Amino acid sequence: MNNQTQVVNKQQKEKIPELQLVRAMAIMGVLCVHSTSDAVSAMTGSGYFFIYNFFNIFMKLGTPTFIFLSSFVLFYNYYSRPLTKSLITGFFKKRLLYIIIPYFLFSVFYFAILQYLYYPDRSFVDTITTFGMKLITGKAYTHLYFVFISIQFYFLFPLVLWLFKSRPAISKWAIPIGFTIQWAFVLINKYYLTTPVQNKGSWSLSYASYFFLGAFIGIYYPKLKAWIMMNRENANPTRIVIWLVLWLVWLVAGISHVYIWYQTRLNGVQYNSILYELLWNVHTYTFALVSLQVAHIIYYKGSSLLVRPMERLGALSFGIYLIHPFFLLMYRKFPPVTGTAWLIHLWYLGGIVTALIGSWIVVSLTARFIPYSWIIFGNLPKPKRKPSINQRPGTTQAG
Repeated sequence: MNNQTQVVNKQQKEKIPELQLVRAMAIMGVLCVHSTSDAVSAMTGSGYFFIYNFFNIFMKLGTPTFIFLSSFVLFYNYYSRPLTKSLITGFFKKRLLYIIIPYFLFSVFYFAILQYLYYPDRSFVDTITTFGMKLITGKAYTHLYFVFISIQFYFLFPLVLWLFKSRPAISKWAIPIGFTIQWAFVLINKYYLTTPVQNKGSWSLSYASYFFLGAFIGIYYPKLKAWIMMNRENANPTRIVIWLVLWLVWLVAGISHVYIWYQTRLNGVQYNSILYELLWNVHTYTFALVSLQVAHIIYYKGSSLLVRPMERLGALSFGIYLIHPFFLLMYRKFPPVTGTAWLIHLWYLGGIVTALIGSWIVVSLTARFIPYSWIIFGNLPKPKRKPSINQRPGTTQAG
């Protein structure tokens, strides 16, 4: 009996509640980018164009962070468990119920809206054929490519899990493996393929570095935690230098990423596509680690007035991701009929507010009142009473 208890305790994982805050930051990045997508093309003549461009580029953190986080959680939870048929079957069952079914329903939803608005005269055969192609390529609407990428990684996950479990030494090389796969795809596609892969951003190979970073941290998190989390207990000269370098690289890459797009959009300057790719990769890759540090600090040191909404936003993030473009689409049907600059800026700001609040309300009400809400928005948490700031673990000392 004691041996069984030891096995169970060994398999129990430390909960990482601050990950919900990382999800919240990622979904806010998505909302910023999507809400400013029209503005960056319409406001090039404005003196405030640099602000729209900044938020549209600097906040392009959502998709890479979500991929990193998904991989992190999967490897953190599954790596120490026996790799059995039932484990893999259960894994795919959850992905089918909570990811693929909502993906299919929202593909139908957005395709039907576009059909009604722009293609009412398209024949039935053409409609079904077009929908089928868009469904299997993640193109039923602009944002669904992310779910399509995630599904690709879900099919890859058991194979990588088996490889890392059967050859633990290989798992230590997960980070260079991820970069090698991603950049081999980028370079081969650009320089060696006669017919380059179209829409390569919709294919998982373009995000391999984030997937393998998540795998590495998920597997070795207990050993890496002290090196990642910034607090007084973990601080020593070596770690402080690493933290400073990480943040400096993130900021420099992010600002450089913003700058080259500013030059491209405003002045027509065209750089080699590899430079855009490299700055985006470094900018978003370092943010994946920075986001863990920021979330840890906020969760254990921040006010409950900030932590609670971020936790809830993170918990609802997948549903918000799926539904928010609908609110943007409807909102943009009613642009301001004025040339007053401040009203136009206010209208653009209203886009992100509408997308956030509208999506939050719909997903929350669905979780609370609609049975089998997982069919629509995936595995939604039921509303529950939040602990007070004094009840959150680590509020008196950093964990």
